[in-house]
Amino acid sequence: MGSNLFNLEGRTALITGGSRGLGKAMARGFAEHGAAVMICSRNEEELEAAAKEIGEGLDTEVFYEVADMSNRESVDQLTERALEVFDTVDILVNNAGMNQPQPIDEIDDEKWDHQLEVNLTSIMRLTRALVPAMKEQNWGRVIHISSVLGVGSKPARNAYSATKAALIGLAKASALDLGEFGITVNCIGPGPFLTDMPMSLLSDVEKEEFSSVTALKRWGNPRELAGPALFLASEAGSYVTGEILLVDGGAFARAL
Repeated sequence: MGSNLFNLEGRTALITGGSRGLGKAMARGFAEHGAAVMICSRNEEELEAAAKEIGEGLDTEVFYEVADMSNRESVDQLTERALEVFDTVDILVNNAGMNQPQPIDEIDDEKWDHQLEVNLTSIMRLTRALVPAMKEQNWGRVIHISSVLGVGSKPARNAYSATKAALIGLAKASALDLGEFGITVNCIGPGPFLTDMPMSLLSDVEKEEFSSVTALKRWGNPRELAGPALFLASEAGSYVTGEILLVDGGAFARAL
């Protein structure tokens, strides 16, 4: 019975930003438990390689689609393609995001708008387009990948923290809209994970500081997000909605 709680056979999943890092790890976790998955990102070469890696050794289908989440037409095309392939996307993981740090008094309007488009507006548009089919079947899972920087922050992370906090509010409101249709909506708030984004933005000193504030005294491996995502995507998390699950190695366990 326990294993059936996490069984995704017959389910379909769309994971944005799925060609690397956390997105690829979650896609592999879903595929290992039987789901047919579609990943998207802007780089077709990376997508093709990631799709092969995700499906390696498994008897499940892995699709990929090139999509730019900053472009509304591209997001609409992704929606059409996903529904064409799957009819219904059972599990939507809104993972794609970006971070361009700027202090509050140095924010550039263009960069601010770009981050809002990728980190928030594209997520609203994709969710809005895919939930009607979930409602028809009375089952669905929507997971927004927020961040610990959506409940706390760091200097110069104004736009990033604002968008990641907004995802938490969006999830709570959508959970109320969709609960009666058997659809759950939640956020995952990753802490320090070994992915390209923080590795490219942080200095060596900052990387050490990030790991030191966790209870586990280390960075997370992307694979360690697959389990929490699987919980929320499966029957195991059927009575959890409108919540944020922090996966941060115990960083927020520290009072000071």
